[in-house]
Amino acid sequence: MTNFAHLDEKERMIALVTASQTGDREAFGQLVEQFQGVVFAIALKRLRDYAEAQELCQDVFIQAMQKMDQLREPAAFPGWLRSITVRMAINRAVRRPPDIATEPETLAATCVDRRTPLDMLMDGERAENLHEGLAQLRDLDRETLRAFYVEGQSLREMSDEFDAPIGTIKRRLHVARKRLAKEMEEQIAV
Repeated sequence: MTNFAHLDEKERMIALVTASQTGDREAFGQLVEQFQGVVFAIALKRLRDYAEAQELCQDVFIQAMQKMDQLREPAAFPGWLRSITVRMAINRAVRRPPDIATEPETLAATCVDRRTPLDMLMDGERAENLHEGLAQLRDLDRETLRAFYVEGQSLREMSDEFDAPIGTIKRRLHVARKRLAKEMEEQIAV
């Protein structure tokens, strides 16, 4: 394997493609390292499934290695690789079995609750303790915890709602969690 470290990025890529076309697997390995992030990002965007995107990424590089001799212009490798990725992602998405929508009632009826009566009683007590602990907090602490944990707001959304920087929101969440834990400890001790 020739050392391409002295070349600029584009020249190095072209040299690696040319070497790969002559069967140099180490050169192809370096191309995989260089482009796997791009291929994975395209696959993930198209498939919206991490495991499938990883699998597709491997398939794309296998396909590229097998078809490397068909690439006429080594400088076109990035675009060529992207087009292989997009085409294979579309094919995979089309061939994937469709997600089956299920009515919530049907799903609930088929799911078996494996909790014991004791588990359910303990969950109820924890929920009651949590509500009592929240009631003891100041309004700002309670609202901060509610926005994040109950409403599922992002830090950015909370920053807009509370008109405060994200760092302040993080600090408020930290402090509110500590205060809630202290309140709940005091309730349990009583």
